[in-house]
Amino acid sequence: QVQLVESGGGLVQAGASLRLSCAASGRTFSTYVMGWFRQAPGKEREFVAAISWGGVNTYYADSVKGRFTISRVNAKSTAYLQMNSLKSEDTAVYYCAAAPRDLTRWPPLKETNFPSWGQGTQVTVSS
Repeated sequence: QVQLVESGGGLVQAGASLRLSCAASGRTFSTYVMGWFRQAPGKEREFVAAISWGGVNTYYADSVKGRFTISRVNAKSTAYLQMNSLKSEDTAVYYCAAAPRDLTRWPPLKETNFPSWGQGTQVTVSS
């Protein structure tokens, strides 16, 4: 399995932007589908976005569509989540996750689609 480390979280005001990064270990990053999930206090973890192993296909939750952009640079073994026009309801711990491309249905909307997870990074949006 691949090891994942998120970074880039923080405290921002509503309307601001943040970019989260997910650095992966190993030399097989390009063979993984990458996803972002989030978990707000008192709520279940929910799907945010996913990107195919080659970066051609992306998929977003309706709540973030048009505001968030998922991307990846396979040469850097890193995935990103650009978050614009942040709202207070975006406050959550954000997790990146990886799934082997051969074992993943598209779009991979469920936690169970992803065997590998990072430790999470806190994003807090003040209104």
